[in-house]
Amino acid sequence: MWQISFILFLITFCIFARIMLCDPRTLWSGVSFFWMMTCLAIFLFFILSEYSEWLAAHDAIIRILVFLFILAVVSVIAFPAVLIVTFFIEGIKIIRHEGMKPSNLLSMLFSILLSVYLVVWPVIGSLEKGKFSTMLYVIVSFSAIYVLSLMAMYSLSAILNLIHLKKKRNADYIIVLGSGIIGTKVTPLLAARINRGIELLRCNQNAVLIMSGGQGPGEDIPESEAMAAYAVDQGVDDKRIITEQKSVSTEENLMFSKELIDKENAKIIIVTTAYHVFRALILAKQQGIKCVGFGAKTKWYFTLNALIREFVGYLQLTWKRHAIAIGIITSVAVVIR
Repeated sequence: MWQISFILFLITFCIFARIMLCDPRTLWSGVSFFWMMTCLAIFLFFILSEYSEWLAAHDAIIRILVFLFILAVVSVIAFPAVLIVTFFIEGIKIIRHEGMKPSNLLSMLFSILLSVYLVVWPVIGSLEKGKFSTMLYVIVSFSAIYVLSLMAMYSLSAILNLIHLKKKRNADYIIVLGSGIIGTKVTPLLAARINRGIELLRCNQNAVLIMSGGQGPGEDIPESEAMAAYAVDQGVDDKRIITEQKSVSTEENLMFSKELIDKENAKIIIVTTAYHVFRALILAKQQGIKCVGFGAKTKWYFTLNALIREFVGYLQLTWKRHAIAIGIITSVAVVIR
């Protein structure tokens, strides 16, 4: 049996490797990684079962394996509770630091809805219901499970797209996406993006920085001008900086920056905040821009809140296909039930 599980692991590994090498800017990168690790776990399970007699003679190895197994089980069981508490606490932190704005309530709202779904919803499902209410319960349940699974795969894909073995990519252009300025000064969030771009510029000697960002409300100058000035203050030669001054969104950042690239098959790096990289890469793919993404760090409490917002942004881009998938799944579930 372990031979079959090993073959399945090899197949899933090859699929994952092909996606990552060809173009990882897709949800399939996370899905393929998940199934690869699942097949690996099954393979290891059969290996341990096959050689259990040998393992029985080695108490130290058995103890380690039992400890890891218990740790894994406890982690899986405790994961929902840890997730709820983490999002709730970080939600309070972001409200304290950033203020009571609707966009800052996402972490806390997510933790409350998740706790209601895990605790209250099963109780509702056990109550006596009619045909319509049963159908509604099934539809809501499968929709919630689908969206939570989708969010997990989105997060996993986002993490995979942040992993790079080297900074030197022989890049031609490094596009730093704007995020707003105050008057003429860059914010700490934007400064982190620019610093990351400068770091990559020093590792790619032939690259040019494209500072991307137009002028928005409350800004005295275009973002890109402030970004360029900041980079020059950090020691960057102004001849290695190009400013894009028309964009007011991520989509426009990419579209107008693309117009400034005059080299065919250019090697491009996109720099933005870590939680924003994956969605930026998806938008770049939709515009036919071949690139990789590097992320700038930000505060943890802000990252969790922003990750939910980025996932909502992803759903806005792809809601039709997922609505169809939910419709098919829930229809089949209702029929079977």
